[in-house]
Amino acid sequence: MSVIFKPVITEKMTAKGESLNQYGFIVDKRANKIQIKSEVEELYGVQVVSVNTMNYSGKRKQRFTKSGVISGKTNSFKKAIVTVAEGENIDFFSNI
Repeated sequence: MSVIFKPVITEKMTAKGESLNQYGFIVDKRANKIQIKSEVEELYGVQVVSVNTMNYSGKRKQRFTKSGVISGKTNSFKKAIVTVAEGENIDFFSNI
């Protein structure tokens, strides 16, 4: 079972990666910090110093269209912020 689904690549996370050596990932909701740490170290070959996790709940959304109101809900997810050791970095764009 893969714990990490995809990296979070936004302006804010790119800035954190450059200044604080922190990288964001969308992870499995059932994964704990130890599993996340071991998988990041295995996949990217870096030494992980700490892992912070946060759970995001899905939000209700609705929009008005010609055919009426369409309502739904966004998916809930878990995000992990991984801090790597000083001098190491993760390059998400190396295999493009």
